[in-house]
Amino acid sequence: MADKIGILFTCIGRRVSLLNSFRTAAKQLGIKAVFYGTDTTVLSSATQLCDKGFVVKPTVHAGYIRQLLSIVKTNKIKLLVPTVDLDLKVLAENKAKFAAAGCCVLVSKQNVVNICQDKRKTFSFLVKNGFDTPLTMSASMALSKKNLNLPCFLKPWDGYASKGNAVVKNRRELEVFSKRIPNCIVQELIKGTEYTCDVYVDFAMKVRCVVPRKRIEIRSGEVSKGQVVKNTGIMTEAAKLVEKLGAGPGVITLQLFLTGEGKIKFIEVNPRFGGGAPLSIKAGATFPKWLLQELLGIKTNIRFGGFKNNLIMLRYDSEVWLNPHHDL
Repeated sequence: MADKIGILFTCIGRRVSLLNSFRTAAKQLGIKAVFYGTDTTVLSSATQLCDKGFVVKPTVHAGYIRQLLSIVKTNKIKLLVPTVDLDLKVLAENKAKFAAAGCCVLVSKQNVVNICQDKRKTFSFLVKNGFDTPLTMSASMALSKKNLNLPCFLKPWDGYASKGNAVVKNRRELEVFSKRIPNCIVQELIKGTEYTCDVYVDFAMKVRCVVPRKRIEIRSGEVSKGQVVKNTGIMTEAAKLVEKLGAGPGVITLQLFLTGEGKIKFIEVNPRFGGGAPLSIKAGATFPKWLLQELLGIKTNIRFGGFKNNLIMLRYDSEVWLNPHHDL
């Protein structure tokens, strides 16, 4: 085993709990790990709590990957963990370059990322493969329908973190908001209980565990209050979806509604750790530990439903303090 294992989180922002989960896992396994984080600003709470943080160019900058590769090579990074949607596409495109540098990137193949990040393609994939999902159409198609079911849900087809989302109650609102929302699509409004599923895919691309989390309260598109619900129907369908999609390795995040009639309607797939993953980890689905074990060739003991049921997470803000002389 190497003396030290370097682990890099990109766009780490506020992912303090995820960082700490990896620290705990490394300690439990007796691994000497060094944790690195990147962000576009030094004013990032999680970057400050890493062993070393790096300020990098925005993910759309031509030099972004060059910067990351330099960090990986200089610090002998063995595992790169994306934490948001922003750099998934460019990481997928350059995954082989990181592999050549001895670094495993937890990102799906390019075609999978493309399906997940274009909600029109997500809808087509779900329908084509027999998974239930809300009817999705362009704004012009919705406005041309004589018998449009209202209210409707509007969002950008390339959006994230619930930015630009809106519910419209009539055609006039549809006309107005569809012009305001960039790359707008219109979806059937589903009534039911919203869930997120954390799906663990191992390095052999097999689904090993699925944790459904009921979204009790949301803040800025991320769960602030949630509860683990061991619904075997949801777990089975989620596993089928991820396997059919070919997403992974790592943790894949699905969003869905469970209707009053018991129908499971998938709405989004995010091929990365979700913001609420710490709830699943605390419930016993120890994703960071499993990832480190796989990275080092240590046998894992993963049970598909081996986690605590009904655990509730109530999130809150905390603080990171910087000295007045800190260089901004």
